Amino acid sequence: MSFWNEILEGLRISWSAIKANQMRSVLTTLGVVIGIVTVTMMATAINGLNAAFLRSMSILGTDVVYVERFGWFMGEGEWRKSRNRPEITLAQAREVERQATLAKAIAPTIMARENIVFERRSGGMVTIIGTTDQSLITGGMDMSEGRFLSAADVAGARPICVVGNDVAERMFPRDTPVGKRLRVGDMTFEVVGTVAKRGRFLGLFSLDDVVFIPVTAMAGQMVSRPDVRLDVKVASLAQLDDAKEELEGIMRKVRRIPPGGKNDFAINQQDAFIQNFNKVGGTVAAVGLFITGLSLFVGGIGIMNIMFVSVTERTREIGVRRALGAKRRTILIQFLIESVLLCLMGGVIALVICAPMTLLVAMALPAALSPGIIALALGVAMVTGIISGFMPAWRAAHMAPVDALRSE
Repeated sequence: MSFWNEILEGLRISWSAIKANQMRSVLTTLGVVIGIVTVTMMATAINGLNAAFLRSMSILGTDVVYVERFGWFMGEGEWRKSRNRPEITLAQAREVERQATLAKAIAPTIMARENIVFERRSGGMVTIIGTTDQSLITGGMDMSEGRFLSAADVAGARPICVVGNDVAERMFPRDTPVGKRLRVGDMTFEVVGTVAKRGRFLGLFSLDDVVFIPVTAMAGQMVSRPDVRLDVKVASLAQLDDAKEELEGIMRKVRRIPPGGKNDFAINQQDAFIQNFNKVGGTVAAVGLFITGLSLFVGGIGIMNIMFVSVTERTREIGVRRALGAKRRTILIQFLIESVLLCLMGGVIALVICAPMTLLVAMALPAALSPGIIALALGVAMVTGIISGFMPAWRAAHMAPVDALRSE
């Protein structure tokens, strides 16, 4: 008998054995079902997190750096040493703009939280961003209506603003926001445009629940001691390192840091987020792998036990087949196939359970039950079946035909 004929015969006999003990077969797969659900949902969640993270990183831009007073991921001890750093002033930001040669655009930015009101409708607290016309370039934003801030608006500290998509929909649900007067804190601004929808950053906060105003208006009237952040888009990605060195040199000069003195500012970029995300992602994956392995171990033990029971119950059948010339390999394959079929049944049941669960996850993350995840789940189920069924199958294959035939 050829190898493929042995496979087909093993499938037929194994399926008949599973159908003959349907309830036992279903109950046996429960441990595997739990393990495969864990594998599938973990993979789905990690894929969703990765997709959300990559989308957020695309907002930061690979060719944009941020000059700020503090680093993004400073430890508590480092932050305590750095908390007395002087603010970056608007005058210093202007000097950097004047001297930088490797930057395509530089946008001084000040941020605050203020309440907004239109007529009698309150929009609650939103993020107010004081910036310049260059922010449209550094932020990679598009306009859905009207225009963005202009250089003249910034130079004259004009009382105009640009609203994010969420603010526009909440404050002006049935009308265009352009031309309306929006109260921001204690000041009133005329809306001149709406930024196209941008989504959420890392799934944590909305990038559309914002109001942009001229940085000069914010520094002069809304914030008493502004701490400016410089959003710098470099002219070329190949010049990123050179641009960072240039910015560091200019900042040290305008902040009068002596030679050998420690920087009292930080130059941040998306690499910091990527490194920290990879650390967190690695920890999550390790914990998930442990939980998954534990679940599959328990499920595999259940499969192994039931396969030993099956071998014991069918000892006489094994003796008859061996007496009629069946090879040890044929018996081994038969019971391995039965074990794998049991685990694959558990995998299919698990995927049916995971389908609605994935829809729930997709409400928070861009998750989907992709073909890759389905293949992973079924592959894990198959490997579990092979490992769990090997010892019982080996025992069955190495039974002495005479002893097996004597079994009652």
